[in-house]
Amino acid sequence: MRQHGSAVKVHLLDATWELFRAHFGRPEERDPDGRLVSATIGLVESTLALLREPGVTHLGAATDHVIRSFRNDLYAGYKTEAGMPPELLAQFELAERALEALGVVVWPMVEFEADDALATAAAGWANEPGVEQVVICSPDKDLAQCVDGRRVVQLDRLRGTVTDGDGVWTRFGVTPASIPDYLALVGDSADGYPGLPGWGKTSTAAAVGRYGTLEAIPARASAWDVPVRGAVRLAATLRECWQEALLYRELARLCRDVPLAGALDDLRWRGARRGEYLALCDELGAARLRDRPHLWQ
Repeated sequence: MRQHGSAVKVHLLDATWELFRAHFGRPEERDPDGRLVSATIGLVESTLALLREPGVTHLGAATDHVIRSFRNDLYAGYKTEAGMPPELLAQFELAERALEALGVVVWPMVEFEADDALATAAAGWANEPGVEQVVICSPDKDLAQCVDGRRVVQLDRLRGTVTDGDGVWTRFGVTPASIPDYLALVGDSADGYPGLPGWGKTSTAAAVGRYGTLEAIPARASAWDVPVRGAVRLAATLRECWQEALLYRELARLCRDVPLAGALDDLRWRGARRGEYLALCDELGAARLRDRPHLWQ
C-alpha cells in the first residue's frame, strides 16, 4: 500500500447515502422497460460531479449490498429492509454496476455495512505515506467517529461543508472517539436502537463531553462535576440500563478491520470504462449521460 510521489487526498464515497438522497430528492425516471432508475442516474451524475472537483484523484465507494448485517444478530430491533421502497432496494446492484462502469473501486458490503468499509478505509489510508488527507463524503453522524483532526474529515456535499475534529465537537459536544458512547445514550432512530430514557442531546453532550466514555461517567450524580439537569435520574437510568447502553454502543461503533480489495494506487481514477458505461446509459435510457465523463480509460 505504499504510494510515492506528490501527496494525494483520498475521497471515500458513501454510495448508499447518495443513492437514498437521489431516490427521495429528484424526479422519477424510468428505463425503457419501465423500471424506476432515478436513484442510479442521480448517483452517476453526483459521482461524475465529484470526480470533476479539483484534487479528487483517488476515490473508493462503499455500498450496502444488502441492508442486514452482523448487527442484526446482536439486536433484533436493528434496521432491516422493512419499510424500504422496493423500487429503491431493487437499484442497489444496479448502482454498484454503475459505479464500476465509471471506473470507481466499489466495496459492496454483505456481512458488514458501508459505514464499516468507509471506517476501515479511512483508518487504513490516513497515515499512509503520500496521503495528505482522507475525505469521507457523507454527513452521516455515525461516521463522525472516524474524523481525526484535519487528517480525516467529513464532507457534506449537499451543504458544501467540511467537518474536522473541532467541527465534531461543535456539532455534538463530544470528541470523535466518543461518538459511539454519545449515540449509545441518545439512540439512533435510523439504525433502530432507542438509547436510554431521558438522555437527550444536551445531557449526553455534557456528560460524555466531560468524561469521554460510559465507563468514566461516575455512577452517582453527586460525583459529577458538570451541571446536568436531572442528573440524579439520569445516573440511575444509566446504572439500571447499563447492559443496554453497552449493547447500543457496540451497535454504534464502526468496524475498522473489514477486508477491502485494492491498494491505494487502485483508487486512482483513470476514467470511465467506455464500453460498460455506454451500455449502462442505454440500459438506463439516459442518453444525456453518454458524454458526461471527462476522462475515459
